[in-house]
Amino acid sequence: MNAGSQPAAANVEISTDAGPLQGNPDTGIAVPPHSMVVQSLAPVLRASRAVALHVRTSTGQVVAAVQETTHAGSSGAWLPAAQAPATRVMLPGLPAAAGTRHLFVAVPGTQSAHLKLTAVSSKGSYQPTGSTGLDIPGGSAVAIPLPSLSGVPAALKLSSKVPVTASAMLAGGSSGAPGVFTAASLPLEEQGVVAYNRAGGGAASQLVLSAPGRAARARITEIGTTGSAGAAQIVQIRAGHSLVTQLGKRGGSGRSSTFSVMITPLTGSGQLYAGRVITSSGTGGKVQSIFPVVSALTTVPLPHVEDSFITMVP
Repeated sequence: MNAGSQPAAANVEISTDAGPLQGNPDTGIAVPPHSMVVQSLAPVLRASRAVALHVRTSTGQVVAAVQETTHAGSSGAWLPAAQAPATRVMLPGLPAAAGTRHLFVAVPGTQSAHLKLTAVSSKGSYQPTGSTGLDIPGGSAVAIPLPSLSGVPAALKLSSKVPVTASAMLAGGSSGAPGVFTAASLPLEEQGVVAYNRAGGGAASQLVLSAPGRAARARITEIGTTGSAGAAQIVQIRAGHSLVTQLGKRGGSGRSSTFSVMITPLTGSGQLYAGRVITSSGTGGKVQSIFPVVSALTTVPLPHVEDSFITMVP
């Protein structure tokens, strides 16, 4: 989508489990001002098991989103944007619900990555794919099944000497969706806020909190639609562990309601990662959505200015 008043030209670089897609036709996609263009990728991706898309423009600016469906006409699932490639990546919020888990890893550039994968679970940290690590060619994307993590609340920590990025798919989601998707996120700073959560009426919400390094402490506050806040809950997450906290049982939410939740790391806490999970209620509830909690900063630091400062205004 081009929300601006100038034309835009978008290029889509595609990496697959077989490497970069050669002869990619999705180059120079013209997007007129104040317009939206829908491009099907199915014809060029039918034989791929894992895909990474990198959208950039040669002129103008665009906003891009990707929807995946199991068949035409279904609602499918909107895929989350991946975190910028880094040598250390965290995916929080894997729930305790049973079902398949697939990790998708993309390695931009030409250098291959030797990936070390660690699951930070409620029972401690361990390597679900073995201690030797995984080798992934540069310029490719791979799918890694993780059957041992079915029913295990956890965060996934990826370490590599070259930058990588990652997302995950779990069983569940809406009709026509291949599953529920989530992506990497950064540790919480100051506070994290999830504005929409559900409790009752066939749905249950929970937080999966992870401390991959030092132990962490956090204050969790639920706020109802009327602005009333329930009693704050202080939780402690052991070093190298994850903790599940059920939502909707504090004073600020109430039954069959929607509410927001605020997570505040406390002074002296180690790095804290959080994911909000909504499932259908009852035993063996189906995962409906996973939301990596991001920081909601009240103070934004600016870089230090030395000698001079130059700015330009229209």
